Amino acid sequence: MKVSENCFHCGQDLEKERISFDDKIFCCNGCRSVYEILNINHLTNFYNLNKKSGIRPSDENNSQFDYLDTQEIFNKITDFSEGNTTLVTFKIPVIHCSSCIWLLESLHTINKDIRYAQVNFTRKTIQIAFNQNELKLSGLAKFLTNLGYKPAINLETAEKKDDNLDKSLLVKLAIAGFAFGNGMFLAFPEYIGGGDVWMEHYKGLFRILMMILAMPVVLYSASDYYKSAWFGLKNGIVNIDVPIVLGIFVLFGRSVYEIATNYGPGYFDTLCGLLFFMLLGKFFQKRTYSSLSYDRDYKSFYPIAVTKVDFGGKQKNILLSDIKVGDRILVRNHEIIPVDAILITGDGNIDNSFITGESESITKQPGDKIFAGGKQIGSSLELEVIKNVDQSYLTQLWNKEAFKKHETGLDTLINNVSKYFTFIILGIAVISGIYWYFIDLEKMFQVISAILIIACPCALALSSPFTFGHIMRILGRNKFYVKDALTIEKISKIDTVVFDKTGTITQRKKSNIRYEGAEMSDFDLQNIKTLLKNSNHPLSKSLYEFLETEDPYFPVSGFQEISGKGYEGEVRGAMYKIGSAAFNLQEGKNLETAVFISKDDNFLGKFIFKNEYRLNLKNLFTQLSKFKIFILSGDNSSEEKQLSEIIPNNSGMAFSQSPEDKLNFIKNLQDNGSKVMMLGDGLNDAGALKQSNVGIAISDDSNSFTPSSDVIMNGEKVSYLDRYLNVCKGSMKIVKMTFVISFMYNIVGLSFAVTGHMDPLFAAILMPISSITVIAFTTLSTWILGRKYFNTKNLTSVI
Repeated sequence: MKVSENCFHCGQDLEKERISFDDKIFCCNGCRSVYEILNINHLTNFYNLNKKSGIRPSDENNSQFDYLDTQEIFNKITDFSEGNTTLVTFKIPVIHCSSCIWLLESLHTINKDIRYAQVNFTRKTIQIAFNQNELKLSGLAKFLTNLGYKPAINLETAEKKDDNLDKSLLVKLAIAGFAFGNGMFLAFPEYIGGGDVWMEHYKGLFRILMMILAMPVVLYSASDYYKSAWFGLKNGIVNIDVPIVLGIFVLFGRSVYEIATNYGPGYFDTLCGLLFFMLLGKFFQKRTYSSLSYDRDYKSFYPIAVTKVDFGGKQKNILLSDIKVGDRILVRNHEIIPVDAILITGDGNIDNSFITGESESITKQPGDKIFAGGKQIGSSLELEVIKNVDQSYLTQLWNKEAFKKHETGLDTLINNVSKYFTFIILGIAVISGIYWYFIDLEKMFQVISAILIIACPCALALSSPFTFGHIMRILGRNKFYVKDALTIEKISKIDTVVFDKTGTITQRKKSNIRYEGAEMSDFDLQNIKTLLKNSNHPLSKSLYEFLETEDPYFPVSGFQEISGKGYEGEVRGAMYKIGSAAFNLQEGKNLETAVFISKDDNFLGKFIFKNEYRLNLKNLFTQLSKFKIFILSGDNSSEEKQLSEIIPNNSGMAFSQSPEDKLNFIKNLQDNGSKVMMLGDGLNDAGALKQSNVGIAISDDSNSFTPSSDVIMNGEKVSYLDRYLNVCKGSMKIVKMTFVISFMYNIVGLSFAVTGHMDPLFAAILMPISSITVIAFTTLSTWILGRKYFNTKNLTSVI
């Protein structure tokens, strides 16, 4: 007998060709070429992760992708195209395992024109940044196809519509439901008995009809379970679908045997009912996941504001979610552009590192298009919005790999538990089967099937994402937007909270400001107000609102801002400097917060600020008594005494801190074992926010978004920080309680199944009920938790 040979790359049987290369056998030149590419680029670890998991390259003519280079199609399909960098998202249906993800995210090592690639496994998509001057879009599609990952491109993917629920699941559910209902009808006479002559005569026909009804259910409706189990076994993983498939085979095999030997009616009705209820649970789970995903991407808008400019030049801060096509918005130095727009006035110097991962500035002139996600470096810009806010696109950028803080949490624990869970269940099934083989052979099949079906870690796996999903919704509706589920877990572990002073615990709108210095002309005041508009520093924004003179929006040239010191720029022929005393070559007093102004290197005067602190701060810091509290400020120590009265339990204060000093302060705390949360300005404190375990960017009628932060928080809510911390801690308790519910369900269910007191059909009904119980518990618990800490008017149903 000839032993079949398999391709080293894709694992398929050798059919037409047998190609030897490097002491390995391949089924076609495509597979050999992919292996050769991986080998040359030292990526053969792909095969160590999952053997024979490669995809056989398509034999189709690659010229099919040439149409992608047509400008109209190119603009429709790409997410971003600026300078020599283009960003595109392709749907790759054949992505199926960890090796696929690893290979696709290593594309930049194979092709130097690819900058990075990021896979979304659940949606089967890949986002790729590439050099469009060296690699055409059609060439990228051909490159992926030659690797065996052909992109699925059609009008639907080009228009970037959301994936609808898989209709095939509804068809499978309908077939299983039809077979279950009719199977129960045909089996009913068998259950009631009675010895009816007519029934005895036709029972053989009824049994065959039940088997015929069960065939499409077993062969088609259960196909997803077979595929999942096969992929797992092929890659050396025994997933939860393996015992389910064994249970299906045991029931079906036993039923066929009983009918063939005229021993009994079999369990066809039970089997159809089993698959109907399991598919129903799967449908419910998918719908809930879809709802959570939609809510995160499209309903929980970032609680940040952008500056809208009326045609008369009047400025007004509005929420990001209220932006409409045709609106004019103002973007200041170092602010991120939230939506695709056309540059109207100003000199654009756009840093697209947030999008492309590379710090490369692109010069823009009035009339040019600017993509969402770019950051302006220089004087302020006036933009006209040409596209609605794409929350899912901004969320995707925020969650980019480059900005992630690599930590593991509950998901790792759950995955490990689930991994061993299957082996434990299989062991219990074998031991129980051996026991019942000697006691009651007929009951053995029911016991094994019930064990394999009733035991399921699905409820365990659902507990964390559903709890955190609901908590993220509640927090988002209360203007506390969390980057991802892991952030909630990290917040629950915090023991140290560091506050930046200016703009975080102070209210920039209510600062008491007075001027000392030479009298300024209207000419200078208008120029200074124009220059102030270009800075995002809280003191600059306060001073801009304080000056009552008109802002005629004069052009600014030579704008330059030095973080922690000040900025300068030329307005109507005069060069102004605005910032610290040292920046203006003056001596500052230790006990005052002031902004110094010079014109053509001649000192004009200073604006002295007396900060007003946010309401209820004293109560907040009383509630945070269990945490170590630190205050950092770039200002001098003029308000140290006042701060000590507001925060008597502080663990330390540090003043005159540069952005680098703040970052090092956070790092020193972490080196001493502290889990640090930092609250600060998302732009000026970006380094410290990124260094901290949890970075919270405070948004106070300003676009202070930064990819370095884990949370964006509305400034009005700072006084309620303790409530957000309590909600995060409470969510961890809910997750632990759902763990207990899941384990208790499995223990109780298994005890009934092992002792032979559970029918497989009842086990099939209980299996999705366990998941529904966990979902209902987390929904109710998180709703109660939200009501406990937030006003009911801010909460709506989380279902």
